[in-house]
Amino acid sequence: MALKVISAGFGRTGTMSLKLALDQLGFGPCYHMDEVLKNGQAFVPLWNDVVDGKPDWETVYAGYHSAVDWPTAAYWKELADYYPDAKMILSSRSAESWYDSISQTILAVAQAPEKWPPPAVPWMTMVMKILKRSLGEAWDRESLIAVFNAHEAAVKAAFPKERLLVHSAKDGWAPLCEHLGVPVPETPYPRTNNREEFFELMKGADDM
Repeated sequence: MALKVISAGFGRTGTMSLKLALDQLGFGPCYHMDEVLKNGQAFVPLWNDVVDGKPDWETVYAGYHSAVDWPTAAYWKELADYYPDAKMILSSRSAESWYDSISQTILAVAQAPEKWPPPAVPWMTMVMKILKRSLGEAWDRESLIAVFNAHEAAVKAAFPKERLLVHSAKDGWAPLCEHLGVPVPETPYPRTNNREEFFELMKGADDM
């Protein structure tokens, strides 16, 4: 089974909403970091192999038709080459609002290892490797905004217009459905995973 849709957008750019949208449009199941959180014993070793330069993409994405969020976003170039027929999406928002969101959610957790529940340590250790691959080592506001802007520029430059859609949650269904060649649903575009929902999802790490 090959991925049909791949998003290169960093976490906290509407990736959970995009996941739900792709599921609804028939491109599910969609792979998201939440899948790694829920199935850590299976997926963490696979992603550690990826980080070590031994990716087995067929096994990582077995059973999935699309992929968004990290860890996928850290390997968007490799995945775009491996799945050349996949449509690409860059989930996006302003760099400033992205920093405000990630600094109060993902980075707040990542930078407090003393608070990681013991069952979640292998998962969080893998997550840290993925984040550093995407974001580098300097996580101050100026550095991360520069990284975010450079990432978006690199993704936009890498693909022809017909393969890539730059999409924000506020854009809704129409451009996404046109890009994927499917009808626009009558239901509202999903809007989810605010900061409160993020920390609710993170409670799953206690049970890994």
